[in-house]
Formats: sequence, C-alpha cells, structure tokens
Amino acid sequence: MGPRLRRRAALGVVAATTLAAGPLAASALATPKSVNLQILSFNDYHGNIEPPTGGNATLPGLPATELHGGAAYLSQTLTGLRAGKANTLTVAAGDLIGASPIVSGLFKDEPSIETLNAMRLDVSSVGNHEFDEGITELLRMQYGGCSPDGGCFDADGYSGASFPWLAANVTWKPGVLTPRPVKGYGSWFTARTGRTVLPPTWVKQVQGIRVGFIGMTLRDTPTLVAQAGIKDLDFADEVTSANRAARDLKQRGVRAIVVLIHEGGLPPSGAAYDYQCNVPGSPAAISGPIVAIAQGLDPSIDMVISGHTHQPYVCDIPDPAGNPRTVTSAYAFGRLVTETNLKLDRRTKDVIRTSVTSRNVPVTRTAADPVVAGIVTKWQALAAPIAGREVARVTADITRAAGRDLEGSLANLIADAQLAQTTVNGAQIALMNPGVVRADLVFAGSPTGGADGVVTYGEMFAVQPFGNTLVTMTLTGAQLKTVLEQQYALRTTNSPVESRLTLGVSKGLTFSMAGYSAGTSAATPLFPGTPGNRITDIRLDGTPVDPAATYRVTVNSFLADGGDGFLELKNGTDRTGGGQDLDEFVAHLAANSPVAPAPTDRITELP
Repeated sequence: MGPRLRRRAALGVVAATTLAAGPLAASALATPKSVNLQILSFNDYHGNIEPPTGGNATLPGLPATELHGGAAYLSQTLTGLRAGKANTLTVAAGDLIGASPIVSGLFKDEPSIETLNAMRLDVSSVGNHEFDEGITELLRMQYGGCSPDGGCFDADGYSGASFPWLAANVTWKPGVLTPRPVKGYGSWFTARTGRTVLPPTWVKQVQGIRVGFIGMTLRDTPTLVAQAGIKDLDFADEVTSANRAARDLKQRGVRAIVVLIHEGGLPPSGAAYDYQCNVPGSPAAISGPIVAIAQGLDPSIDMVISGHTHQPYVCDIPDPAGNPRTVTSAYAFGRLVTETNLKLDRRTKDVIRTSVTSRNVPVTRTAADPVVAGIVTKWQALAAPIAGREVARVTADITRAAGRDLEGSLANLIADAQLAQTTVNGAQIALMNPGVVRADLVFAGSPTGGADGVVTYGEMFAVQPFGNTLVTMTLTGAQLKTVLEQQYALRTTNSPVESRLTLGVSKGLTFSMAGYSAGTSAATPLFPGTPGNRITDIRLDGTPVDPAATYRVTVNSFLADGGDGFLELKNGTDRTGGGQDLDEFVAHLAANSPVAPAPTDRITELP
C-alpha cells in the first residue's frame, strides 16, 4: 500500500478580496457573525469495500431493487456532498474494520483502511470490532507496519490510517507497560483524560474556531470481543468518559464539541432510512442505550454521532439543560451518509444549536470514484484465487435465524461441524453463538465463483470471518444448565431490558426454553419465569443430563472467554485447544459434501 495520502489543507483559508470603495465597502468588509460547517458521517463500515449484496445492499423504505453501498460509490457520494462547501469534515462512529467480507478481511482489513484514506476520512471513534484482534493489532492498523501473522500483503507495504481513531473511554490498566508502536506514542496522556490507548479527542480549526471531537466505544465491548487481546485494557462508562473529555476540551478553549460514539438506538419497527425521530423538545422516539447516554452528556456537548445498532435515524434528544441536541446514525456497510449542516458563532466559538440540520443520504450506485474503484480492483485480484476456490456443495440454502433470539439452521450446522472436528478431544456437545454467524450459505451461484450448489471459500469466510479457535472443556451438568440459562441476560449495561441470544446446538442435545411473554412493555422482562429457571428438560441423545455428571463441550475461543455474557464457560476445566473455527467448518463440509441444512428442532420453545 502506498504512503499515506496527504491530509487536506487546513480548513478556513480565506482568499484575499479587493473591494471597491464606496458606501457598500464597510458592510462588504464586515466579518460574518457565523461560520458554516458541514459534517458528513457514517458508521459500521465493516470492510465492505465491494458493493454489498442481498439484504446488506438495500435500505428500509426504498424498493428492494435499489442497491446501495460499496467503497467507490461511498467515496463519490461524499465528494458530491462536499461540492460547494467551504468547510467540511468527514467523520465515523466506529466498526470500520472487523467482521469484514473476504476481500478486506483476508488481508487484515488493510484494504478497508486504504479505501478510507482515499475517501478522506478525517477522524473516527473506535468500535468494538476494532478490538477483534486485540489492542496490538489495532495499534498496527493505526500506525502501520506489515502484519506479524501474514507479512506484507502487497508490494507497497502498509503505512497505517491517515485518520486518527479516538478512544476516550479505553485506558491501559494500572501498571501495564504500554507498547511504543511509533515515536511519540503516548504523548497525549493527560491527568484529565487518563492513560487512554488512543487519543481521547481531536481538534480541528475551522476559520479560526476550534471544533473538538470526542470518540469512544460502548463500555460493554469486553462482552463482545475475545478477552486475550484486551486483557490489559479497561472500558469505562460512556457518559463519565465523554463528560471528562469535554471538560478537558473546554479547559483548552474548545467550545464546539461533537461526540462520536459506537453505541446506538433502535427506531420503531418499519422506520425508513431517513427516519426523523421527533421535533425539537419532544421525547425521543427511539429506544436503546443511546437515549440514556445522550440524556446524560454534558450540555457543552453539541451533537452526538452514533453507531453499533446498524439502524438509521436523526433525532433530537434534549441535553440535561433542556436544550435541543441532535443525535444521528447512518445504518451500516456504507449504504448511507448523514449530512449535517450547522453554524459556528464567531463570538462564542460555539455551535448555534438551532442551526443544526441533519439528513440521511443514500449511497447510490450511479457514479463511482475511479481512484477508490482501482484500490478495490487491486485487492479483488489478490483475493480471487483464494475466494473462488470450491470447498463443498449444498443441497439448499442454509440460513441464519431471522433473529439472534431464535434457533438457526446454519448455527446448528456449525455446532455439528465443531462437534465432529473435536471428538478427538472427547467432545460430546458443541455450542455456537449466533453473533459469530455473519452470512448465509446460499444455493445459488455466487460472485466468488461456482455454479448453483457450489460453496466457495469466499462464502465460507463471510460466514465466519473472526478467526476464533476451538476450545473443548469439561462442564458438569449443572454448569451446562447455567450456560444455557445465560442465553437470557441483561447484555447491555445501559439498558434494563432482558434479551435472549439463542445458541446453535449440536445434534443430540435438546432442551426446552421459555418463549416471549405477550403484552410486555419495553420496561419489563420479555420472558416468563425467573432467571435461572427458564431452561428445562435438557437431554443428550435422549437421556436427561445429570447435574452431577461431567460432559465435554466445545465452543469457540470467544465464548470460552465468557463472550456474549456466557460467563459460566470461563469456569470450564481440562481445556483442550482445537483448530481455527473457519478451517474446521471448511474441513467438515468438504468431508460431508453435499451438505443439507441442519434441522431446527433441537430447541423446544415453550409458550
């Protein structure tokens, strides 16, 4: 990859103008009272440098035939929106990398960063997926250097991101010796913001007015990524961290402040891509963690740009002083850009809140940026020999469940594969978390090659892109029940609502679980019964599981670390390591081709 693209010239350069003398000269020379600023934002890019397909390419409220996204089209959309704007910044709210399709994911997401550099991204918050491969890899992604695992992927090497990632709520644990990936790393540590792993804030001059950005991820990130890579890190409360960073900015003379946060909300079912939550002064019409976070952020913070939930919205959520404050999100996979226009007061150096207007703009596929298109083509050519390799054949579509709270055929099939591949370790049961299943295996021929029924390596990579390893451990029957009960949990610290993540389970394991209660409100539990008593009739090959007996259970390394709230798995004993999850799934399908969908009758949902 070539050297970092040169940063844009500083905003706010004013051309000298010669004015004619006369009565209008004084008014013509008068300095405007405000400065216009455009902020373009997006989130959850997830390395989708190629145009996404299927449901990942559509937008709610628009015909399914209208396809959106793709790095070259996103770049061209940004260029078009910038036209005619003297002052413009492009920002993001995290998850730019991780869980990426093969053309980016195969190369450690260096292709994603190269496209983002080319489309002139100015700054981003970190998201949970930025930590998928641990803090050491994230620092490499920021500062550059070839991968210690795969070496240099192209002739130009990797020079890092030309934009800064911000991490105001991610700090090194006390006593940890921090790495030094580049000269001067750590010079931004301060007593006011703590020993953060990446800068907490970023400031840009806009015609003499300093605009500050605070970036952070959700504090529940440790439940969403493997523990090994973040064992030296602490993830703090979002509101506390943002308010601390805002105080720091104010002490540095910054009055215009924007938060970039990788945490979000949920609009009502059926809301369109351009959903405007409410009018100023009314209650927010979205639910989810971002509501309480926005309500708690210091009034000095002027705007919140969010992500994580993969939902589009433009809201007004009043700050603690009762003043209107805009909160936005732009969906995922580069399908939308949020355009915000606002005015900066020259006297107060602050945002004029009543001037803030935002809208979500679709990324259409009518024109492509040729520079970014060339970057994508380069990486496609490098990936093609691997992505197009036939792995196996399927007899029909093998799909994920409609939601992560339901039993899914593909998750069950992966559990079957993991069980079969670890019987050498004594495995009797395998469990698979639905969040790691990122795509379906479809019968129809795919862009990565092959006729109907053919499954390519590229399709398999899209299903399991994280590179987890398999772990077989010993659990008692009582512990197994606890694990299954942990399918129900308060997984979001900022939300009081219980959720359910339904595991994929291997053949031979069956159980019953409590279904949804009818008529419950968002403020009350959705499930009948009490926690710890919702899983019944657990059987292995038809025989009731004995609480006192021991069983060998295989999970991926993310689950083994207690990921997704399955904390009991951390207590498993006699651990034996296995192969990488994707490699073992590929081997299982190849050995059993053609493969039929796994049944979804292993879990009985009770009324």
